[in-house]
Amino acid sequence: MSKLFEEMAQGTADARAWMEGERKGFKATLPDAVDVRGLRKRLRLSQERFADSFGLSVDAVRHWESGRRQPEAAARALLTVIAADPEFVMRSLSKTA
Repeated sequence: MSKLFEEMAQGTADARAWMEGERKGFKATLPDAVDVRGLRKRLRLSQERFADSFGLSVDAVRHWESGRRQPEAAARALLTVIAADPEFVMRSLSKTA
Protein backbone atom coordinates (compact mmCIF):
# COMPACT_ATOMS: atom_id res chain seq x y z
CA MET A 1 0.00 0.00 0.00
CA SER A 2 1.13 3.53 -0.64
CA LYS A 3 2.00 5.83 2.22
CA LEU A 4 -0.82 8.19 1.21
CA PHE A 5 -3.35 5.33 1.30
CA GLU A 6 -2.11 4.19 4.72
CA GLU A 7 -2.40 7.76 6.07
CA MET A 8 -5.90 8.10 4.67
CA ALA A 9 -6.97 4.72 6.09
CA GLN A 10 -5.66 5.73 9.51
CA GLY A 11 -7.43 9.08 9.22
CA THR A 12 -10.68 7.33 8.36
CA ALA A 13 -10.31 5.01 11.36
CA ASP A 14 -9.58 8.00 13.62
CA ALA A 15 -12.60 9.90 12.30
CA ARG A 16 -14.87 6.89 12.85
CA ALA A 17 -13.58 6.49 16.42
CA TRP A 18 -14.23 10.17 17.09
CA MET A 19 -17.74 10.03 15.59
CA GLU A 20 -18.59 6.98 17.72
CA GLY A 21 -17.40 8.76 20.88
CA GLU A 22 -14.35 6.57 21.36
CA ARG A 23 -11.99 9.52 20.95
CA LYS A 24 -12.14 13.07 22.18
CA GLY A 25 -11.07 15.63 19.61
CA PHE A 26 -9.93 15.08 16.07
CA LYS A 27 -7.24 16.68 13.99
CA ALA A 28 -6.82 16.04 10.30
CA THR A 29 -3.32 15.27 9.09
CA LEU A 30 -2.50 16.68 5.68
CA PRO A 31 0.45 15.92 3.45
CA ASP A 32 3.09 18.66 3.29
CA ALA A 33 3.06 18.51 -0.50
CA VAL A 34 0.86 17.11 -3.24
CA ASP A 35 2.06 16.04 -6.68
CA VAL A 36 -0.59 17.99 -8.57
CA ARG A 37 0.91 17.27 -11.99
CA GLY A 38 1.11 13.55 -11.24
CA LEU A 39 -2.48 13.50 -10.00
CA ARG A 40 -3.75 15.43 -13.00
CA LYS A 41 -1.86 13.20 -15.45
CA ARG A 42 -3.11 10.04 -13.70
CA LEU A 43 -6.64 11.35 -14.29
CA ARG A 44 -5.70 12.16 -17.92
CA LEU A 45 -7.00 15.73 -17.69
CA SER A 46 -5.60 18.95 -19.10
CA GLN A 47 -4.85 21.71 -16.63
CA GLU A 48 -8.02 23.51 -17.72
CA ARG A 49 -10.24 20.43 -17.41
CA PHE A 50 -8.70 19.48 -14.04
CA ALA A 51 -9.33 22.99 -12.69
CA ASP A 52 -12.89 23.09 -14.05
CA SER A 53 -13.73 19.61 -12.75
CA PHE A 54 -12.72 20.39 -9.18
CA GLY A 55 -13.52 24.09 -8.83
CA LEU A 56 -9.91 25.22 -8.94
CA SER A 57 -8.27 28.15 -10.65
CA VAL A 58 -6.28 27.25 -13.77
CA ASP A 59 -3.63 29.74 -12.65
CA ALA A 60 -3.36 28.00 -9.26
CA VAL A 61 -2.92 24.61 -10.95
CA ARG A 62 -0.21 26.05 -13.19
CA HIS A 63 1.59 27.67 -10.24
CA TRP A 64 1.42 24.44 -8.20
CA GLU A 65 2.74 22.34 -11.06
CA SER A 66 5.58 24.73 -11.83
CA GLY A 67 6.61 24.87 -8.17
CA ARG A 68 6.05 28.62 -7.90
CA ARG A 69 3.47 28.05 -5.16
CA GLN A 70 2.34 25.24 -2.90
CA PRO A 71 -1.34 24.52 -2.26
CA GLU A 72 -2.71 25.94 1.00
CA ALA A 73 -4.09 23.52 3.60
CA ALA A 74 -7.67 23.55 2.26
CA ALA A 75 -6.45 22.88 -1.28
CA ARG A 76 -4.18 20.06 -0.04
CA ALA A 77 -7.18 18.53 1.73
CA LEU A 78 -9.27 18.70 -1.46
CA LEU A 79 -6.41 17.32 -3.56
CA THR A 80 -5.97 14.45 -1.10
CA VAL A 81 -9.64 13.53 -1.43
CA ILE A 82 -9.44 13.88 -5.22
CA ALA A 83 -6.48 11.49 -5.25
CA ALA A 84 -8.45 8.95 -3.21
CA ASP A 85 -11.76 9.13 -5.08
CA PRO A 86 -11.94 11.59 -7.97
CA GLU A 87 -15.31 10.32 -9.19
CA PHE A 88 -16.88 10.96 -5.78
CA VAL A 89 -15.55 14.51 -5.74
CA MET A 90 -16.78 15.17 -9.28
CA ARG A 91 -20.24 13.80 -8.44
CA SER A 92 -20.38 15.81 -5.22
CA LEU A 93 -19.31 19.05 -6.85
CA SER A 94 -21.64 18.64 -9.81
CA LYS A 95 -24.77 18.53 -7.64
CA THR A 96 -26.75 21.74 -7.54
CA ALA A 97 -28.28 23.04 -4.34
